[in-house]
Amino acid sequence: MEGYLGPVVAQLTGLGLSRSQIARLASYCHSNLHLTSIVSKLRYYLLLFGSIDNTLQALNRNFYLITSDLDRVVKPNVAALWDSGLGDCDIVKLCIPNPWLLTTNVESIRAMVSCAESLGVPRGSRMFIYAVRAVAFLSEEKIATKVVYLKETFRWSDAQVGIVVSKFPILLTRSKDSLRSRSEFLISKVGLEPAYIAHRPILLSYSLEGRLRPRYYVVKFLKENELLDRGRDYYKTLFISEKVFMEKFICPHKEAAPHLADDYVDACRGEVPTRSDLGFRVA
Repeated sequence: MEGYLGPVVAQLTGLGLSRSQIARLASYCHSNLHLTSIVSKLRYYLLLFGSIDNTLQALNRNFYLITSDLDRVVKPNVAALWDSGLGDCDIVKLCIPNPWLLTTNVESIRAMVSCAESLGVPRGSRMFIYAVRAVAFLSEEKIATKVVYLKETFRWSDAQVGIVVSKFPILLTRSKDSLRSRSEFLISKVGLEPAYIAHRPILLSYSLEGRLRPRYYVVKFLKENELLDRGRDYYKTLFISEKVFMEKFICPHKEAAPHLADDYVDACRGEVPTRSDLGFRVA
């Protein structure tokens, strides 16, 4: 990597890149490592992405970051994202996995921002980055189709689906099978009302196999065996950590229900215990 690349390698080393990182960069850049502009571009991207590793990760996903004009393409796109209310950290989170956002047409960025706003998510809000991320991969037609599907699947009104999308816009990117299975479980099995779910859309972010089903089985079992107050809200058991859930709902019942812990672990693996209709038993 010496010879005619020696001056570029020296400048890249001056930016803090190790020889192994320069070798990675060379593999991403193909025949463009010799370009005199690469150092100035790397200097900009290092400031934008905050670290060498983040920068190399983005370059690996989008070679055009190297060949695109900073002043005419990249910087206007970054400015458009800033104007939308996204901060530096938001832009990094958005663009490292989706670096094509920096090399697309600036009008496409503005259109995505406008589309995200149309979902009812205000600029500058904590959810706005997720709204932009959601619409980045969906046309307006696909968004409209997914909204109709959400209404039909969860039996939501226009107002309710509007609440859901504004609170949890990334839901628009979930597959139909994923949405249908959660609807069937939460509404048909657990018995939650559609309106209840609409005001707590975070429910739909949890793994069906890893959290929703297993914790429902535990809570139902404990209530039916008078080991837990029947008024205890299932929803509140979902957002606590695994450690806290075990401490509050599994460990205190080791004597009364010695198989509960093992059955819960099996349920988290997707296995259906056969000891009873719930898969749990009391000693």
